[in-house]
Amino acid sequence: MKAKGEKDKKKEERFAQLGALDLPEMHFGGMMRNFGPGIILMMTGIGTSHVITAPTAGGRFGYDLLWVIPVAYLLKYYGYEMAFRFTNATGKSIMEAYATAWLKWPLWYMLLTTLIQCCIGQAGRLIAAAAVTYYIFSVYFGLPLSMGVYALFLALLSVAIILCGGYRAVETTCKWLALILIVSQLMIYLVEPAPLAAFRHFAILATPEGSWIIVSAFLGLLPTGMDVSLQASEWVLAKKAGVGCIRPLLEDLKLAPRFDPFAPVKEDLAVPIEKLPPHAREYCRRWMKTSLTDYRCGQIVSFASACIFLLIAAIWIFPGHQGTEIGADYPKIFAVGPWMMIVLLLGVFAAAFSTAFNYFDGWPRVVGACCRNLFRQTAALAGVAQTDLTPAKRRTWYSEYNIYRLTMLFSLTTSVIIILGGPKPTVIVLAASLLAVIIAPVIFFLNIYYCFAVIPRDNREWYPSLVVAVLAWGSCIVFTGVSVILMANRYLDLG
Repeated sequence: MKAKGEKDKKKEERFAQLGALDLPEMHFGGMMRNFGPGIILMMTGIGTSHVITAPTAGGRFGYDLLWVIPVAYLLKYYGYEMAFRFTNATGKSIMEAYATAWLKWPLWYMLLTTLIQCCIGQAGRLIAAAAVTYYIFSVYFGLPLSMGVYALFLALLSVAIILCGGYRAVETTCKWLALILIVSQLMIYLVEPAPLAAFRHFAILATPEGSWIIVSAFLGLLPTGMDVSLQASEWVLAKKAGVGCIRPLLEDLKLAPRFDPFAPVKEDLAVPIEKLPPHAREYCRRWMKTSLTDYRCGQIVSFASACIFLLIAAIWIFPGHQGTEIGADYPKIFAVGPWMMIVLLLGVFAAAFSTAFNYFDGWPRVVGACCRNLFRQTAALAGVAQTDLTPAKRRTWYSEYNIYRLTMLFSLTTSVIIILGGPKPTVIVLAASLLAVIIAPVIFFLNIYYCFAVIPRDNREWYPSLVVAVLAWGSCIVFTGVSVILMANRYLDLG
């Protein structure tokens, strides 16, 4: 009787925890303080496509290609949103959903492609950040060291910040870099804003001669690669808020089923929200709204950033260089003064560095997620957060934490080696973009499918509406078709 009484008391204490959850503030200022994964996704995406492709489009073709930017964002919108929605509704990464597929083929597929991206993809992102750093230090500080040296420095700096501070350090760093980028772009743009007539090009579907490669780059890489949606799902979990925070407690109280990746059942991923006490239900509802707002605001800023980079180039550079590289024309910004050039470079550095920085955390998280769903030994030692680490997790090489760290080291080493002794940077970037294009349709489809297959249909707040369903599947079909056309024309030389 005594044991039963203690058990009942512990259960009451657990239920009391659900009733004592701190509800996040829902006014916009309060929500902004809780933003995180959406900002990280935003700063991961604002990279090469924004600081190279967008200025190239503006410098060569003026405002003519402005319409491509909203098309690219709209096409991919639901691929990312479904990852956010799934994780906030279930408290599980979308990678757990991938474990329910036949023979877990999506996990094997993602493990292989992510390891390749850790090498080639990271080399492409890192060299973009190193190029900006090289320019700043050679022009303003008289330190024209090799590109490889700057790449190595940025890589070591990124890894040190991440390993010392974990997810919180990633989130904080991205918020500061986002602030630098936004202020920089606004200062440059407001010197001479684009005329109102320029914005009519959002509705004029022009494709000037020679613009196809830029159009394809926009459609393929804006706002970023679809694989980043998997990283975003892991970042939502790392935030430790909403359903993801209380899912273990819900499982202990039998308010949610336990998911076993080695006997995977899709239904076990779902959280029956109607079973939760009212306070806990409100807590989860608020965090879902906060997380989706975080994502949407990040996409709006990312979209505006791409437009501003194009507009700045159209104003100050057009008609510019006729090749595919516009970087040589950046010094024309000196026309607004040397201080504006410094401001511009700070913004470009924030954009380029944030991408490489976030990938050092994001891709290792995806590799760790694949391993915890593929191998029992890793599943028994899951988790990479500093607060979750046990002595066994630290000393066992196949724990998720050590796989995460080993993948990070692998990415750092191989990407720097590629930069030092590999092919030309342009070849690296093209190879990385090809991988992104190949992977994207598969991830897009899976994200949408599992969102509809797992979230309970009667949970009308979280289950996607009919309108969302039509838009999501429609954009997936169109995006897949566009991806096939892009690969045929750009890489196979069939068009």
